[in-house]
Amino acid sequence: MEPKLRVERADGVAQVVLNRPELHNAFDETLIAELTQTFWNLREDESVRVVVLRGEGKSFCAGADLNWMGKMVNYSYNENLDDARHLLQMFEAIDHCPKPVIARVHGSAMGGGAGLVAVADIAIAAPEARFAFSEVKLGLIPAVISPYVVRKIGYGQARALFLTGERFDAETALRIGLIHRVVPAEQLDAEIEQVIAGLKQNGPNAMASAKMLLHATQVLPVDELRSLTVARIAELRVSEEGQEGIRAFLEKRKPSFALGGGE
Repeated sequence: MEPKLRVERADGVAQVVLNRPELHNAFDETLIAELTQTFWNLREDESVRVVVLRGEGKSFCAGADLNWMGKMVNYSYNENLDDARHLLQMFEAIDHCPKPVIARVHGSAMGGGAGLVAVADIAIAAPEARFAFSEVKLGLIPAVISPYVVRKIGYGQARALFLTGERFDAETALRIGLIHRVVPAEQLDAEIEQVIAGLKQNGPNAMASAKMLLHATQVLPVDELRSLTVARIAELRVSEEGQEGIRAFLEKRKPSFALGGGE
């Protein structure tokens, strides 16, 4: 039996591939557990500088597996709590990954699949991609993904889309900030390779620190955030990576932490 999740590492990049094409890469408890563990493992993998999250087959991720949802019908409240916590842990693992995470979006990205797009740092989609927060059509709500989605697209857009459950296209997703670029499907991989090449030129510790800082801006009180910002830039300026980056810039050369192509 084919694994539900595949991880391919090469040249500093981990390709995390949702591998349930016959089910449009829909979630079940196994895929959720494997995604969670994979992203926790990637935190500590120093050989990986960039992560690409993608789906095999016709879709990125169509949300919840119908068979998995069928089990929930008979779950108790406490069993549903445990199930929702596991889903939350998956999104947290991706959201807090210190490496840049790129979502390669094609086909359907529905419900939790759109949630995956929301926790990616950079999302690049084909024009044919379709999105929805369609939980209300099942008598449910996009509860677990809501903090990430609202943070990404804003309260006003989420207010409409969470209530209508309507499908929307890639251009709409671009306009509201859920994704960052739309390119023809045949150029999707080339565009992602170009983004990866740029990311590989950046300091890995600096990118991890930038992600930490972004999260802090959302949760810390103003005074604590101000203290954090001055402390972090001071720390990075005297760090080995920061010193190398500054010297390389002044000496007009590529820093030692840069990988592969780029200028």
